[in-house]
Amino acid sequence: MTTTPAETGGAAPGREAPVDARAFVDRPWRMLIGGELVSPVAGGSADVIDPSTGEVLTTIPSGDEADTDRAVAAAGAAFPAWARTSITKRAERLLELAEVIEKHGEELAWLDTIDNGSPIGVMRGDFRMAVEHLRYFAGLALQLRGESIPVAEWDAVDFSLRDPFGVVGRIVPFNHPLMFAASRIAAPLLAGNTVVLKPAEVTSLSALRLGELACDVLPAGVLNIVSGPGRTVGERLVTHPEVRRIAFTGSGEVGRRIQARAAVSAVKVVTLELGGKNPMIVFGDADLDQVVPGAVRGMNFTWQGQSCGSTSRLYVHSSVYDKVITTLGRELDAMTVGDPKLESTQVGPVVSAAQYEKVRSYIRIGLDTPGLELVAGGLPDESRPGYYIRPTLFSAPHGQVGPLFEEEIFGPVLVAAPFDDYDEIIERANALPLGLTASVWTRDLGIAMRSVRDLQTGYVWVNWSSSHIPGTSFGGVKDSGVGREEGLSELEGFTQPKNVYIRF
Repeated sequence: MTTTPAETGGAAPGREAPVDARAFVDRPWRMLIGGELVSPVAGGSADVIDPSTGEVLTTIPSGDEADTDRAVAAAGAAFPAWARTSITKRAERLLELAEVIEKHGEELAWLDTIDNGSPIGVMRGDFRMAVEHLRYFAGLALQLRGESIPVAEWDAVDFSLRDPFGVVGRIVPFNHPLMFAASRIAAPLLAGNTVVLKPAEVTSLSALRLGELACDVLPAGVLNIVSGPGRTVGERLVTHPEVRRIAFTGSGEVGRRIQARAAVSAVKVVTLELGGKNPMIVFGDADLDQVVPGAVRGMNFTWQGQSCGSTSRLYVHSSVYDKVITTLGRELDAMTVGDPKLESTQVGPVVSAAQYEKVRSYIRIGLDTPGLELVAGGLPDESRPGYYIRPTLFSAPHGQVGPLFEEEIFGPVLVAAPFDDYDEIIERANALPLGLTASVWTRDLGIAMRSVRDLQTGYVWVNWSSSHIPGTSFGGVKDSGVGREEGLSELEGFTQPKNVYIRF
């Protein structure tokens, strides 16, 4: 089934009109297992909650261990033929999938907006990124290669190959439902693996629709999609002895648990892209006209701060601190918070009631912490339906204090503090056991390069924030994860090296 905004009373870009969310989601939903769209063995279901209203819109399948076992078996059965398919043919299938997603992109964007709460304009960007990632990895097909090694013997050669693992378990988060579901299957599929994908429990709609679209593109069993809770579907996928490769994007707490649980049944390769409490450091010579929009962009307020890469700790040199904080506060207060289905909305609701309560509790902590001052936003209006929280800024004019500087909130809450000394701010930025991203603002090339060298993080922007550059590898250090995604290293990471020595 395909629906478009025109068919459901939706708005074309630049126009304001109500959108009937039920027209997109009021239909049967099925999981993809073994090339067929199926219901859970036990008949489980889960409600889909509209985060803009808190109302139930529809129900989706809620699988369990039995469904996961079915999916792994189907992926295992499909693996030999898929692995023997030439890599250029596998790349062609990825390109076909990208074309299908692009064709249905408007519908997929609306599903994510309805499910996740991020504004429709943002979700349109997500489907485009998914298409770009699929095409990028398809273009890497002939870069997946081994190497030849010189040997002493004149009548021998030594070379290496790259073999797929087999069945890959891919667990993706709620903040970019389609983008992660589609883009994060590209590398394992191109490398010759088959995949069992588990979408986030609270945002499964676009992944389930992806399964419907993939039926006509990928051979049966090559891609399987099982929706359901982490405690059943995720746990079984991680511990299944036939799933030797696990890739997870999500919270640090869950990532550590996955590392431990994966070792229960077998020795597995596990990559983790986890959380961050990322610093944005503004030196006194920075271009302040660019700093404020950089701070807004770096916090990812347009998807409610729900991003592991958000620069949620803002450190500004004391010589320009007051000016930056005052201007930033005005910018945040001016952002349009509202129905994500309206084209004019900049900030929608957070994804769920649980996330709403979590973020609200941190705002209360901020209000109760001596030394913190509320500059913008604050506690949400609890009489308003939906899970809306305004972009919030706390200032610590006398130095950082309290858990808002130490714990990942994963919501639209930014904390700021001044600094004076380079060594002091680098030490402060590196003090946490996390290291995913960082952003540095300065006109001084020496300071910029020293910061890049000294910051303990996996991805650094200088005089910029938030954007991922195509072809670069993204990932963290310390407790922010292990492994890299989005570049050639991700593709290689879904293969196992095999050395071959031949004596003539």
